[in-house]
Amino acid sequence: MGDSSTASYIRMVQHLIERCLLFHMNKEECVDALSKHANINPVITSTVWKELEKENKEFFEGYTREREEWLSEMETMQRIQKMLVETAARDSNNED
Repeated sequence: MGDSSTASYIRMVQHLIERCLLFHMNKEECVDALSKHANINPVITSTVWKELEKENKEFFEGYTREREEWLSEMETMQRIQKMLVETAARDSNNED
């Protein structure tokens, strides 16, 4: 790969990582997703991710905090939904 095509490839990987961030993925999930779905070598994704973290330290610190909060909210919503389903099932059994 020439310098131009290497830079273009790295920009493409960076763009794909940014898309992973939109889906609240962590580094491992992103590396796995790009390997499976875009055939990107995990070492490449990991290296680009590390460079992005270095260049955008504050962003990634905030992203990690927000991601943890988002995961906590999702967990809570799943518990509530499970409770509602169980309650509805119990209520329908009691009506019989």
